[in-house]
Amino acid sequence: MSQEAVRAGEAIIVGGGMVGATLACLLGEAGMDVTLLDARPTPLDAEGAGRGLPGRRVSALTPVSQRLLEGLGAWAWMRERRVTPYYGMRVWDAEGTGEVGFSAEEAGLPVLGHIVENDVVVAALEARLAGLPTVTHRLGARVTGLASGPAGRELELADGGRLTAPLIVAADGARSPLRELAGIEVKAHDTGQAAVVSTVRTAEPHGGVARQAFLADGPLAFLPLTVEQDDRYCSIVWSTTPQAAERLCDLTAEALGAALTTAFAGRLGEVTVVDGAQAVPLTQRHADRYVQPGLALVGDAAHSIHPLAGQGVNLGLMDAAVLAEELLTARRRGIEGGSEAWLERYARRRRGDNAAMLKLMDGFRLLFGARHPALTLARNLGLSGVDRLSPLKRLLMQQAAGRRGRLPVSCR
Repeated sequence: MSQEAVRAGEAIIVGGGMVGATLACLLGEAGMDVTLLDARPTPLDAEGAGRGLPGRRVSALTPVSQRLLEGLGAWAWMRERRVTPYYGMRVWDAEGTGEVGFSAEEAGLPVLGHIVENDVVVAALEARLAGLPTVTHRLGARVTGLASGPAGRELELADGGRLTAPLIVAADGARSPLRELAGIEVKAHDTGQAAVVSTVRTAEPHGGVARQAFLADGPLAFLPLTVEQDDRYCSIVWSTTPQAAERLCDLTAEALGAALTTAFAGRLGEVTVVDGAQAVPLTQRHADRYVQPGLALVGDAAHSIHPLAGQGVNLGLMDAAVLAEELLTARRRGIEGGSEAWLERYARRRRGDNAAMLKLMDGFRLLFGARHPALTLARNLGLSGVDRLSPLKRLLMQQAAGRRGRLPVSCR
């Protein structure tokens, strides 16, 4: 690094996805001087987001995440485009007879969650960022170097520029270049699966119910979408072996639709694929450390999880909310945000919850992937038992709704 670094506010957030943009909004709303670096060369098409056919990448947002986005003024924008509430869930073992159902009414909630296209969330947050005068959103900014300087951490960009701030936040995804530059080790666990994602239209309406079948090679989820008041659309996430995922993606739309209809036992009738299929490798990762002096990891940069329960982005949004709360508390007390001792408060609040969810999802994956007759019987009895035990069901639904531990004020 040769030229002098330019001060870029009180914090630099690297990564303009859902988690990074949420953190920038939270800090910007409190008047904190923040720079958001986004590798994308252009902003998302706000007019196109949530119009026409849904995008392939969607998230299941919990009511807690909804409250966070409502507080930021992003949810109203999203609702005008496309969000699909779901009021029930059905989960069953396709290799047996075990089945369990959940409903919002049983959980004492208006909804269990919403299925939302990722691009709709990001476009809404970008619209909010545009109205925050203390946030600088830099597009086409790719980080190539990280060092320590007199004013805090320093970043070198691909265009040769250098930026510095007391705190750098890595929100740059599961393969985080910034995490690697910081020398933070990560425990990676190859699940032996890949997720096939696509958008389909079913003969029968989904009725606002998210469905998931555990097949021999992995879970198949049909996540409800409503397109122009037609509730016969779903986003599918089919976790299977990488070889099977490749074969599925090579099928014609008609053949893939037939395979989905069969795999889902025709529960929603004939399936028609309306978008191409894409395979995404599934690797669970957990960073050994969430913080260093002047550096914090959030979202997938800190942890990436199997999509089994759709909790990944919700965990990341909670990271953003907790980190913002701790940073703003430090600011009020005159403590520099890059203080490692203070950043450890964030790490302590988030690491346990994230680790527990990673272990739980891996346990489910192994249990439902096992083909031993005794385990098949146990999991079928377990699903049926959960369906009969109302207190346990309510506890599981509260967990799935994001009500775990001490929530940050922005999410209550």
